[in-house]
Amino acid sequence: MKKLLIVILLAFCQFVLLSVHAGGVGNVSAKAKSKSVQSPSGHLTLASSDNGLSLFFDGQKVIDVPFVGFEGASLPSSLKYVRHLKESYKMVEGKRLLCFNEANEYSAFLGKGAKLVVRLYNDGLAFRYELTDVQGSLPVEQTAYRIPDGTRRWIQEWHDSYEGFFPLTTESKNGGHWGYPALIEPVKDVFALVTEANIERSQSASSLVSDGGLYRVTPAKNDAEVKGRWHSPWRVVIAGRLSDVVESTLVTDVSEPSCLDDIGWIQPGVVSWIYWAYNHGSNDYEIIKKYVDMATALQLPYVLIDAEWDEMKDGKTIEDAVGYAKSKGVKPLIWYNSTMGWINGAPGPKFRLNKAEDREKEFAWCEQIGVAGVKIDFFSGDDQKNMEYCIDLMESAARHHLLINFHGATVPRGWQRTYPNLLTTEGVYGAEWYNNVPTFTKKAASHNATLPFTRNVVGPMDYTPCTFSDSQHPHITSNAHELALTVLFESGLQHLADRPESYFAQPQAVQRFFGSLPTVWDETRLLSGYPGESVVMARRSGSIWYVAGINGSDEERTLTLPADRLPASIRVSEAFFDGKDSMQPWSIRSSVSEPLPATVVCHPRGGFVLVLKE
Repeated sequence: MKKLLIVILLAFCQFVLLSVHAGGVGNVSAKAKSKSVQSPSGHLTLASSDNGLSLFFDGQKVIDVPFVGFEGASLPSSLKYVRHLKESYKMVEGKRLLCFNEANEYSAFLGKGAKLVVRLYNDGLAFRYELTDVQGSLPVEQTAYRIPDGTRRWIQEWHDSYEGFFPLTTESKNGGHWGYPALIEPVKDVFALVTEANIERSQSASSLVSDGGLYRVTPAKNDAEVKGRWHSPWRVVIAGRLSDVVESTLVTDVSEPSCLDDIGWIQPGVVSWIYWAYNHGSNDYEIIKKYVDMATALQLPYVLIDAEWDEMKDGKTIEDAVGYAKSKGVKPLIWYNSTMGWINGAPGPKFRLNKAEDREKEFAWCEQIGVAGVKIDFFSGDDQKNMEYCIDLMESAARHHLLINFHGATVPRGWQRTYPNLLTTEGVYGAEWYNNVPTFTKKAASHNATLPFTRNVVGPMDYTPCTFSDSQHPHITSNAHELALTVLFESGLQHLADRPESYFAQPQAVQRFFGSLPTVWDETRLLSGYPGESVVMARRSGSIWYVAGINGSDEERTLTLPADRLPASIRVSEAFFDGKDSMQPWSIRSSVSEPLPATVVCHPRGGFVLVLKE
């Protein structure tokens, strides 16, 4: 009998230990205060101590958060289990239209009416601070991430427009100011992406200021007068393999659900865009007509009428341009200056959206004449004033069934879930820079191969891709590289930047490709790649898969396409590769039925696109 009791006891102990590792029933033991907690899958572990938090992936340390809390309110050495979260939700745009995630939630009281809320998801860590008795000004947050020298990192220097490169470095810079997202590789083949999510009213966005190996979370100016309860945005660390980072929806997972009851009018799509070819706005009605006609010929749903439409020449007006687009079955988008950043010497229209009554009047007029959406440009940073203005714009635009594209603005932090009429945001060093400086020419290929691992992870990115001709400064990426960007770069409104003559000079197969190009995806999978070197990605729309890859280097490179990440039944129906040289820039195979190749040899700065069907 005694032996039987021992066997039963040992079996029960083993059951509890296995359950803890699985993150399921094992939460029974986690409900007591613990110094080590786990994600539901068990791959991520979070250790807490008086010195802060440490995140591990499969036993390998990902990142330390040695300072947590506020001045005078710091972390105790243990976290208390609160609940298990499991959620699925639908998106209008993004890398995945049906999103799913689950987390274990924990909390700790920090003192002075402050509480730390921690969610350990299967693909990352999210935490925020909740305060119960704020009286006016907010306390100073002391959150900091430790990234030791020698750690590979891809971080851009902060600018209010977030238009910069993500250079690979291994050293910190004292006093450096850095923008989100920040990608690090703490252990070979293990990555973490640091960002934040869910900016609400009475909040500012934050950035990172480096102090040796510490990167301190530094909220921008916040002038809100807060009385009573308040919480911070979510501090987010996406962690795991590179594919876990790229495919993650953690930024929207922790953001508020859609505030709109009716979203049927929100239609993502491809846009013809006038600015890039002329380095100018839309004050010429005849040029606008060319881009409307291009949208018609390529079967694009949208045309963007850019800046300066308020001073159109030859007696024409914006109503004339909107009317012409509508007569061709093309939905017009129009541009506004936010009048927050660049004002003096900047194009207009200006000062039409800042006051609530003016904004409502303007957006009502847009809705009346048939404008489908607005591009709003030149914001002035991450402070609470800019954040609340953006929220005002999204809410007002939604009341008038207008899509939103923020330019010269901060990077996405989850608003695309809460306000689904926000279909894209710039916040990226994109093709527009071929107009501005010669620097982009040599760096574009490597930069393009970095963005899928950094900026585009956190939300839609209006890079304005696919330029076959040259603007003010030439490009040296191949045609197939440029075409691949339309698949690799996710954006609910995908603006094609090149001039109509350039697109019409391409083979018919390329022109047809644009007319069927999705801008939202049912599924996204990273097949291979490494930041700055190369990327191969597969995206699914319905039953059709698009596989695109680019070479970010100046050397010929063989890119791998692992078949085990795609359904075995699909076959290549159309393929776009680089040709032999500039005289034969394309190698295209249409109406074929071929197996997925195991590798693709890419020219320097080259690329490819494959369309696969059952």
